[in-house]
Amino acid sequence: MTGRVTILRLGDDRLDGGTARESGAWDEASIGASLSARILPVSLGTPHRGCATFVTSWDDAIALADDGVDGGRITVIDDTARADVLDGLTRARAAFLRTTPERLAEAVDMASLPAVNTRVSVVVDTVDDAIAAVRGGARDLVVAGWDDDALATLREAILPEVLTERTALPLGTPIEAMRDIVALPLLTCWLQQVDCRGAARPRHPWAPGRDMHPPVPAHRMTSEWGDAGWNDGEWVRDLDRIAPDLAGILERSLAGTPPTVAEMVRMFEARGDEVDVIASVADELRARTNGDVVTYVVNRNINYTNQCYFRCGFCGFSRGPKSYNARETPYRMDLDEVVSRSQEAWDKGATEVCLVGGIHPDFTGDFYASVLESIKDALPEMHVHAFTPLEVWQGAHTLGVPVRDYLQRMKDSGLGSLPGTAAEILDDDVREHLCPDKIRTAEWAEVMITAHETGIRATSTIMCGHIDGPVSWANHYEVLRQIQRRTGGFTEFIPLPFVHMASPIFIQGRSRPGPTWDEVVLIHAVARIAFDGLIPNIQASWVKLGLEGGANLLNAGCNDMGGTLMNESISRSSGASHGEEVTADELEAVIRAHGRIPARRNTLYDIVETTV
Repeated sequence: MTGRVTILRLGDDRLDGGTARESGAWDEASIGASLSARILPVSLGTPHRGCATFVTSWDDAIALADDGVDGGRITVIDDTARADVLDGLTRARAAFLRTTPERLAEAVDMASLPAVNTRVSVVVDTVDDAIAAVRGGARDLVVAGWDDDALATLREAILPEVLTERTALPLGTPIEAMRDIVALPLLTCWLQQVDCRGAARPRHPWAPGRDMHPPVPAHRMTSEWGDAGWNDGEWVRDLDRIAPDLAGILERSLAGTPPTVAEMVRMFEARGDEVDVIASVADELRARTNGDVVTYVVNRNINYTNQCYFRCGFCGFSRGPKSYNARETPYRMDLDEVVSRSQEAWDKGATEVCLVGGIHPDFTGDFYASVLESIKDALPEMHVHAFTPLEVWQGAHTLGVPVRDYLQRMKDSGLGSLPGTAAEILDDDVREHLCPDKIRTAEWAEVMITAHETGIRATSTIMCGHIDGPVSWANHYEVLRQIQRRTGGFTEFIPLPFVHMASPIFIQGRSRPGPTWDEVVLIHAVARIAFDGLIPNIQASWVKLGLEGGANLLNAGCNDMGGTLMNESISRSSGASHGEEVTADELEAVIRAHGRIPARRNTLYDIVETTV
């Protein structure tokens, strides 16, 4: 398998390319100034405990470890006798060994010893110095003042080695390893620098919800690097251009063997050209299943209340004492208003109303049933897509009845299908921090399985880009696969990229600022691959990504563009600049612009009208 070389860029400001600053003279004021510039402070020499990481002598490294500092935060300086350096490396379990060109060969030899798990790191000034260090066995480079062109030159020169930019911490550092062991300002700075694998995020300001085009290169899907050579490159589609282990996963997927959980993790960890190839495979599977038809539905979202007694860290919609947007006062629609909005939607050609709101403390299961009955009395042909598994669970609980009995009542009252939200991430290790008072994975699954067995179909979703990552994404997909293999009740899968701007967990400094563009591509493309033969429809959310952003994902396995929505407000409340409404004509135009055939569908994916 191709090796990976990491690179750390030092600097005083992230806008100039840096992610870290090394100094031996830190104090509280200078640490604060560095964090304000979104630069992680690195202690060089005698350790300053207020820093994020430490580059220090072998004996100070041992002292740090003895005080409970994780080895991922420690770099041992290779400047003394081999025995001492090796003792420091092993006892501190240091992530990096900082050496010089003159000592490189011996450092590489130490790193190759059994039970040593460290990367040999060299400070380099020029691209030629960097190339020489890599050829000499260095696995990590430290640079200062380099621009994108210098990085591009190095990236191409060391092929087939793969260059990845890290921050002050090693790749793969999990959030849970940092959450409780560093001060919140350090955690916040690091979270704003990294992607799902702990690598440095691209410097492009795009994020889901922002009113700007995503950074999609003209002829490919991956935007890992920002230089012209990368962005002008051609889409890599050949399996022989990527690592053999990943190529094998994709070959088996094309032959009909679904990826395992571990193989999904590997796909989610893909970078650069690997992202292109995964998107290409997903596009081929989409063509086999759906052809060139891209569907959408004319519908209306009715967010009937923004009052909620749950306090999910990601939610900027529910109103509480610390709401992001104080202009949005708490509200609760009466039934007449809900019916009136449903009637307006019907008059505009909608075939579906989607009801999603907060969990109002006064709501019981009887309320949800009364909403359904009121809409169906007025509009018997309207499909009501309503109430997440959380609302079903809560409704049954308030009435003291089994979930199965309550779902049957809801079906009899006119419920057409369930939205698959309230899933967020179906991994309880993440839910514990993201939405601690919400239903757990098994409870969400029980509602869905029971609904399907009752004859109520549902959508499925994931919300990605906050405190999650490849392992939790793969676990989530496996939960959905287990349900679908058992019931076949999911109609579609909808990835929902995290809109961070107004979310409490981001405002508190405890989450990443949404997924990167490459992560958005992967969350859709891997879904197509993982759900092949199980869930035929993968939707791109223009609400989170904008019309062009969503349409770009038609090349990464997606075959549906969602609905017209008419006044959706949850994404807007979380800080999104788009998301309220589009017209059928706008959806059809963007579908055609990407070379596909638009088709209007209903909620259950029956085609209503196809236009060429």
